Amino acid sequence: MIKKVTKRRPAQEQDKLIFSALRESGRPVSAYEIIDQLRDRATLAPQTVYRALDRLIASGSAHRLESLNAFVACGQSSHQGAAVFAICDDCGTVTEFAEPRAVEALSGWAKRSKYTVRAMTLELRGRCAACTAQMA
Repeated sequence: MIKKVTKRRPAQEQDKLIFSALRESGRPVSAYEIIDQLRDRATLAPQTVYRALDRLIASGSAHRLESLNAFVACGQSSHQGAAVFAICDDCGTVTEFAEPRAVEALSGWAKRSKYTVRAMTLELRGRCAACTAQMA
């Protein structure tokens, strides 16, 4: 029996590959959707994708949307301490934006409460303007 040998990619190369998949998708995707999307270009184990996503999140290149259990490429150059997303329940559109006053208010509460914030991602769930207009 001949065993197929696959070349292991360096972590930096895996990160670039997975980041490009996030950007190309243009929507929130799961790790398994990333694996499917890259199937023609690479053989990736789920653990490999999750490790790469962790590195991308730590570097600020990607975000995890907790309510969707999915990942998106970062669309902002600076978050001033937090990422803010508006997620449409109807069409699934995700919009990333900055809202410094909300971040400042939450950071102020944390400081007054002596709460150490590890990460801050704010998610608004509802209906986007286009879907609201369609309902009218």
